[in-house]
Amino acid sequence: MLAALPLVFTRPGDILATFQVGPLTISISGQGIVEFLTIALKSWVSVQVALLLTFTTPFHDLVDGLRKMRMPRVIVSTISFMYRYLAVLSDEASRMMRARAARSADVDGAGGGTIVWRMKVVGGMVGSLFLRSYERSERVYAAMQSRGFAGDLRHMHGRALARSDWSVFVAFLAGIVLFEIAGQAWLPHA
Repeated sequence: MLAALPLVFTRPGDILATFQVGPLTISISGQGIVEFLTIALKSWVSVQVALLLTFTTPFHDLVDGLRKMRMPRVIVSTISFMYRYLAVLSDEASRMMRARAARSADVDGAGGGTIVWRMKVVGGMVGSLFLRSYERSERVYAAMQSRGFAGDLRHMHGRALARSDWSVFVAFLAGIVLFEIAGQAWLPHA
């Protein structure tokens, strides 16, 4: 969204304001503001739809959907492993934070020292977390290979779309079409 911010100053159109910044004269155009707001709104709606999808759909169904859309197997497997491994990484980080708090001499567990000292401690913890994660991933991969992992995660069940799923899809598609029609009617084209 911030990448679209220069459109406000670079698009030709009705000049709304002009101001001087050193030797530069910067103009704000109406067309630039409209394009920036359009991109910002589309970005916001996209993020909201992605959040709605991830909060309402079980993860294995999302992975199955990616697989059915013929996304490359390597990407689907990487996403699946990343999701499963985030909990392991979070547990390891919380264990390290508890250990640091237990070794701390302060009552609140925040630790003393200067900001540079604290940065060194955090840097050491991040490095240690990386090494532990790498070692654990090697052990997990060796265990998976010994159990016959061939590069593809398989599930025991598949799920077909029910009539209610199709009706939600059609309603969502109709909403997008209406949103586009309203946008075309609201924004005049030159």
